[in-house]
Amino acid sequence: MTVTLAADAVSLTPAAAARVRVIAERQGRAPQLRLSVEGGGCSGFTYKFGMADSVDGDDIVTATDGAELVVDSISLDLLRGSLVDFVDNLGGSHFQVTNPNAAAGCGCGSSFAI
Repeated sequence: MTVTLAADAVSLTPAAAARVRVIAERQGRAPQLRLSVEGGGCSGFTYKFGMADSVDGDDIVTATDGAELVVDSISLDLLRGSLVDFVDNLGGSHFQVTNPNAAAGCGCGSSFAI
């Protein structure tokens, strides 16, 4: 059974949702972005993004503008209240997480500490 939480649990911005839909269309798959947290990176934890191959029974799913964000239940504890945006600037194009649980982060924005 997939659990769907209120959008404030972990959510996508409209820009991130639009990018997920573009990637999904190019790859011929469902517009589902999987976000997880793994140990590592320069600050202790790192964000991992990828298109979801499936939605597992304990995954948390939130939807924005026709795209879904899929988070496993273990990562949710570290991500609760986070906002996933898509940034396209001189530094490059990438998904960016604004995580209220992070006490510190690295310069590249891909890892954090609690």
